[in-house]
Amino acid sequence: MKEYQDYSLLKHNTFGMDVKAKRYVEYRSERELKRLIPTLQGEVLHIGGGSNLLFRGDFDGTVLHSAIKGIEIAEEVEGEDEVLVRAGAGEVWDDVVAWAVAHGLGGLENLSLIPGEVGASAVQNIGAYGVEAKDVIAMVEAIDMQRGEKRYFATVECDYAYRQSIFKNQLKGKYAITYVVYRLQKTPVLKLEYGNIRSVLGDQANVTIADVRQAIIDIRNAKLPDPKVQGNAGSFFMNPVVSREKFLSLQKDYPQMPYYEVEGGVKIPAGWMIDQCGWKGKALGRAGVHDKQALVLVNLGGATSDEIIRLCDTICKDVKEKFGIDIHPEVNMI
Repeated sequence: MKEYQDYSLLKHNTFGMDVKAKRYVEYRSERELKRLIPTLQGEVLHIGGGSNLLFRGDFDGTVLHSAIKGIEIAEEVEGEDEVLVRAGAGEVWDDVVAWAVAHGLGGLENLSLIPGEVGASAVQNIGAYGVEAKDVIAMVEAIDMQRGEKRYFATVECDYAYRQSIFKNQLKGKYAITYVVYRLQKTPVLKLEYGNIRSVLGDQANVTIADVRQAIIDIRNAKLPDPKVQGNAGSFFMNPVVSREKFLSLQKDYPQMPYYEVEGGVKIPAGWMIDQCGWKGKALGRAGVHDKQALVLVNLGGATSDEIIRLCDTICKDVKEKFGIDIHPEVNMI
């Protein structure tokens, strides 16, 4: 276990906010976490890779980080073409995707290169290119942060929805995720219809999960900034889901508007709407909108959290005025 006081979080948030935590503790096992729980006082914040956070200022409490590692086949489902893979919450998410692809196991390849760690995949219900974490999660293992007891959550207990889970809402801060078990395919079923995956693959025959992973890596690298070069938290906004009536009304005015049929309505890309409002590549002070992907807000150098929030609020207002749709941040503001 590693513990520090007045610890800089500069390297633990991809927006590059130079803030401090009163106390920072990194634990390597469930046993260490259980020992740690009785010592916790005041506000407690669990972080992963810090790729979905915007710190408003110093954190006057304890920041916890899981360093629980390990990727293993937990079980081969008898009589089925499936494998259960168990990964530690502190594993880098893309390392798990790479491991699955290298072992010929399908289900995660569309989620390639999403920043963050395994624990966050279960909290945020991360998703990209037509796949969400909930589609592949079989079980979540967690520790009760009050009693130190272990609990197993079946997928149906996690209340998963678009970028939502029980860990982000009703049970926020009450459990620490330690392992996530994924249900992967021995004979992969490819999902190529979302975004421009097919166009990147071209006329390639006999497409494999490795091909899909590489295509998505190429797509993401082409349009998303490297946080080591320019501070950002990836997609800053969630894509709104509107009623079919609202969608049909908008489609009359914007026949070229991209959309995706989803459960409960129609999803309209927030990045497209932000672009239509003229924000792509524009800035407000030291906070800006990425010039290749309008869904991404960037730190142009020395931006404060207030500047980024002001840009966020201004964009939300403009989208509401133009389209009559509320868009909301995906990033957690602490």
